[in-house]
Amino acid sequence: MSALRIVGGIFAAAFFALAWFRYSRRRISRLNLIISSLISTAVLLLAIAPGLFNPLFEVFNFQPGSGQRLTAVLLFAVAILFVLLIRVQSEVDTNERNMRQLVESFGQAAFDWDAAADLPAGKRIVVVSPAFNEVENVGAVIEAMPRDVEGYHVIPIVIDDRSDDGTADAARAAGGMAASLPIRRGGGLALRVGYDIALKLDADIVVTMDADGQHQPEELPTVVGPIIEGRADHVNGSRMLGDFERESLVRHIGVHFFSRVVTILTGQRVTDISSGYRATRADTLHRLILEQDQFWTSEVTIEALRQRARVVEVPVTFLTRRGGVSKKPKSFRYAWNFSKAIVKTWLR
Repeated sequence: MSALRIVGGIFAAAFFALAWFRYSRRRISRLNLIISSLISTAVLLLAIAPGLFNPLFEVFNFQPGSGQRLTAVLLFAVAILFVLLIRVQSEVDTNERNMRQLVESFGQAAFDWDAAADLPAGKRIVVVSPAFNEVENVGAVIEAMPRDVEGYHVIPIVIDDRSDDGTADAARAAGGMAASLPIRRGGGLALRVGYDIALKLDADIVVTMDADGQHQPEELPTVVGPIIEGRADHVNGSRMLGDFERESLVRHIGVHFFSRVVTILTGQRVTDISSGYRATRADTLHRLILEQDQFWTSEVTIEALRQRARVVEVPVTFLTRRGGVSKKPKSFRYAWNFSKAIVKTWLR
């Protein structure tokens, strides 16, 4: 028996032993144990009795003694490895999805539903503000919001992404409602929790507004106006059409660049794809598929365009934050992940 066959036999035995050990400790499922056992058996038979596979080799015209059968075994191993990688990735995706759903359910359960029961009846605009450590800003943002727009009651809610500075309490003290997530997962997940809560509150229009004071609450009528007038299903607030205090030249160029990319991909002109100040009709929001936990600001607008919603942009004003610290990463890392989020959303 050649050294290669001996190594193959030892590998098969060790692989099966490891799988059985992990199964006995309940670290893998029975299905994974069965798959591992089948792979181990196939490798072991190739090592100790390769002649059993001659009929299969002959089907593909792999001749003995020419090295072709070794090539066939390597191709078989690569195919098995590829299948296993797909299965591992599938399990990772499933676990990630389950974690998201668990955090979202805890977040919804933590919302101020008792206070929501006392909300006035009638048409509603729910303003969702994801927040992380914004105790210096969130109260002023809520207090500056109009309480009524064209007969719609304005209801501010803050989704606290595991802050440690009392952001949720500050939001409640200012007259808003809040929900605190059990772990920090990113603004995108916090936004989805806020959207789900808004829909359960029977919102007619759902608005997203930053809790850091960069968006102007006084401009809320401008953002929701096209929806109230029946001209739009989704409204994107654009600093490029309005005014802004520039934070950095690199970020300013990035806004132009990514907006141009989205314009090319979707076929509709977008001037500010990274804006987080936007409004969506509730019946349109039901149709959107939202998955990004981070770098999420482009997802809602791109998804609305994918669903062929009527999307318009309105001019808004962006200011630099007056307190606290920006949560955005450095420019290159932010640009890279923002690019991936755009592509992933567009390719759905």
